[in-house]
Amino acid sequence: MQRFTPRQRWSALIALALGGVAIGLTEFVAMGLLPDMARALLPELWGRSPEDAVAKAGWVITAYALGVVAGAPLIAALSARVPRKRLVLGLLVLFAAGTVASAVAPTFELVLVARFVAALPHGAYFGAAGLLAAGLMGQGKEARGYAMVLGGLTLSNVAGVPLITYLGQQAGWRTAYLVIAGAFLLTLLAVQVTVPAVPAADGGSPAAELRALLRPQVWLVAATAAVGFAGFFAVNTYIAPVTTEVTGLPAGTVPWVLAAFGVGMTVGNALGGWFADRNLRRALLLGFSGVIVSTVFFALTAAHPAGLFLGAFLTGATCIFLGPALQARLITVAPGAQLMGAAVNQSAMNLANSIGAAVGGLVIAAGYGYLAPAWTGVGLGVAGLALAAVSFALEVRRSPVPADA
Repeated sequence: MQRFTPRQRWSALIALALGGVAIGLTEFVAMGLLPDMARALLPELWGRSPEDAVAKAGWVITAYALGVVAGAPLIAALSARVPRKRLVLGLLVLFAAGTVASAVAPTFELVLVARFVAALPHGAYFGAAGLLAAGLMGQGKEARGYAMVLGGLTLSNVAGVPLITYLGQQAGWRTAYLVIAGAFLLTLLAVQVTVPAVPAADGGSPAAELRALLRPQVWLVAATAAVGFAGFFAVNTYIAPVTTEVTGLPAGTVPWVLAAFGVGMTVGNALGGWFADRNLRRALLLGFSGVIVSTVFFALTAAHPAGLFLGAFLTGATCIFLGPALQARLITVAPGAQLMGAAVNQSAMNLANSIGAAVGGLVIAAGYGYLAPAWTGVGLGVAGLALAAVSFALEVRRSPVPADA
């Protein structure tokens, strides 16, 4: 990649991170607006049982997650020879169109379809934008480059998601999604102006990207992310009813709880990128241990306002601490197919979203209460830690490598 002045480099990084902000809005705002969407899209079920309506509305989140899972590897393979900037711009157009469709779809079923379509470019964006950012940051700082793009997503949870949630509560959830579509269009303009043209990787091809999927370690690391990260989404998806029904706070408090998640995610992301560049193995094992502890804390204390806010902060921080490390790990185990490795990470993360939302909805619908998803998250975190340990153990057994490889 050509040389850039610090101003050029940081302008491009901020533009790429702005895409992360918009993605954070479109992915996470539904969690705060879930009761509003349930009331509007499922009025008959809401009239009989608001709890059942909220649980069913959780499929809006699951549909988005499944769209990421399907779209990330497919787009990564098909776009192997597409210049990275052109790819990012095309993905932003698809994001904007899918988000507008989500806002205007008249029925619950069509909203599910629109959310699935809107999610298709999610993984490929973080893959392509992350690789661009890693190149801009330079050798030895790749994880911090990925963290920069992911940082847009975490920052959106500090202010953007709470603000859009409040807007949706006041003006309707459809208005919220129209504003989010505008954020994607703003990102499109920023990327066009500031991000340099970068060719596709030398020797890149659909076949080379797809060959990465033949590596057992790719699937094992993806499973680690999908299972271990699901606990975060089991907690985050149902934070609105936890706040109002368990803690007993008014609905206007939900944006502030989401902000606590966002602050934690921002802190965890910055620390995770720094730590992953120094010792990737330790970052993963420490991160999963932290996830387990923080989820237990949330489940035990969320009935009290202080515990709710502190638990939200800790859960967000420990889970997103893992983000840059998992991205770097998947790229490491998929040499020659960096875009596929980065995209598979996003598929795994959003499979975690799907698992967390779906399992959480099941235990709520079964009558175990709104804190039950957090306890399922504890078990998922333990499983993630075990899978991470197995992945590293198999790698050492086959070919010993340094701890920070």
